[in-house]
Amino acid sequence: MHFTSEQRLDDGVLERAFTLGEIPGILWTPASASASAPAPLILLGHPPLGLHKMYSRLAERARHATADGFAAATIELPGSGDRPRWAAADQARADLRRAMAAGEPVGDEIVDALVLPLVERAVPEWQAALDALLVLPEVGGPVGYSGGVISIGTRLAVVEPRISAAVLFAGSLVPRAMFEEARRVTIPLHVLLQWDDEGNDRQAALDLFDAFGSREKTLHANMGGHTGVPQFAGDAAARFFTRHLK
Repeated sequence: MHFTSEQRLDDGVLERAFTLGEIPGILWTPASASASAPAPLILLGHPPLGLHKMYSRLAERARHATADGFAAATIELPGSGDRPRWAAADQARADLRRAMAAGEPVGDEIVDALVLPLVERAVPEWQAALDALLVLPEVGGPVGYSGGVISIGTRLAVVEPRISAAVLFAGSLVPRAMFEEARRVTIPLHVLLQWDDEGNDRQAALDLFDAFGSREKTLHANMGGHTGVPQFAGDAAARFFTRHLK
């Protein structure tokens, strides 16, 4: 991990950009974090729109996390931002837009082509980032995962034992293969669902929640579209992490 820039925000939070090989990322640590008092870590997932475009939303989430005493980190997803373009992913997105514009059902082949390769590439990168972050003296466990593409969060919850709890956003398409993986998830889950999300299959989101094998899982559903998550829903997610990571 190589830090490329840093700035101290007005609330004392240290924001540092880094690269991990070819992967850009950002780490936020609270002013209270130190080698003698390392902060537990929350990994901030996001859709594949690029860190520059997502920065303001990620930074807001990070500052809420650091206010509660957590470190927060995110990385650029494969094929996004300044990373090399990914022709297959671009084609899958084009097929998705074409089907939605025509009012046609989004078939399994489009969903699989769009999501499954992303999961296969992104999850090992998140694990590599976690390896590097947990070496830092001011960052420690336990670790939580928050938001982003729900299939990435599901896979991480299955294969990464260092993640102790997850907040998942039910706002992305889910391949059928992920339902079997969901049955293997055992960590505590807090799932956010926007009931009127125009880009989300509500029934699929409910079915996925039902499939999760966790003994402790909560579904927090609210009226409104994809970007209309109310503040109290975010507050509930924060309390969930405080309960399970501190």
